[in-house]
Amino acid sequence: MKKFMNSVDTVLTESLDGFVAAHADILVLGDEHKFVRRKALRPGKVALISGGGSGHEPLHGGFVGHGMLDAACPGQVFTSPTPDQMLAAAEAVDTGAGCLFIVKNYEGDVMNFEMAAEMSEGVMQIVTNDDVAVENSSYTTGRRGVAGTLVVEKIVGAAAEHGLALAPLKALGERVNGVTRSMGVALTSCTVPAAGKPTFDIGDGEMEFGVGIHGEPGRRRDMLKSADAIAQEICAAILGDLGDRAKGPALLFVNGFGGTPLMELYLMYNSARTIFERHGVTVTRSLVGSYVTSLDMAGCSITLTMLDAETAAFWDAPVHTAALRWGM
Repeated sequence: MKKFMNSVDTVLTESLDGFVAAHADILVLGDEHKFVRRKALRPGKVALISGGGSGHEPLHGGFVGHGMLDAACPGQVFTSPTPDQMLAAAEAVDTGAGCLFIVKNYEGDVMNFEMAAEMSEGVMQIVTNDDVAVENSSYTTGRRGVAGTLVVEKIVGAAAEHGLALAPLKALGERVNGVTRSMGVALTSCTVPAAGKPTFDIGDGEMEFGVGIHGEPGRRRDMLKSADAIAQEICAAILGDLGDRAKGPALLFVNGFGGTPLMELYLMYNSARTIFERHGVTVTRSLVGSYVTSLDMAGCSITLTMLDAETAAFWDAPVHTAALRWGM
């Protein structure tokens, strides 16, 4: 294993120190590295808080800032943050309008965020579950929350800046999650620093269809195919799951898992866009890049979110975070 680190025990804290120092104009680090929060809080705005295991950067800390999250709680690599982290984050960023937790559907995340919500007042939560690859996995009951979480955070974050109250924000987030579908494919495994070896073995000529963002197994192991063939299977699964809703304007998000060049991601975007538009989807918004990663895994996911006038406007609204910036 070759990684830039001083010690396995300090990888996360040293990375957080560097991250916040690099973006000190917009971010503040919480005590004991429990959370990252916006430097400038807006009084009277519903606070959005998310989090999860580290190793998926820039998710979630990279989406803290104007137009998205108010705070993010980082756990150890692929390990849920603890309830005391969420409680500390909520206390730090709640300016009087309450807090909305945005939680990926992984058992540890759901359990710990629910515990924090039960110990707080004025807290609601959204659970994202956009992955169509498998109904249950080693980490979840029900579908996994994956790259579509970014889409929920962006649209709900813009609505919060616009002044929506807590309950309408929750309803909006659930509506966006309901029309968002994702699926991924891995070409290599990832290597967790503490383990020092790949999470799973995969041959040079193989790929894992429907892999999770922690390296969990997907639908099946298969021989490597062309980009068009891979995109065809992923898009067919997304279209089949959305059914009649897969018509009209949409956001197409092609996400890299950390070890895939942009050249290949744009190639996959080209394939996916062609397939979706052939089936009546009009891609009016796009995002391509490595935003919800799995350490150094080579692979990508495809996410489709059906849009209406309101959600498209919230997607377009100004955002200023470490990882997403436009309109300001």
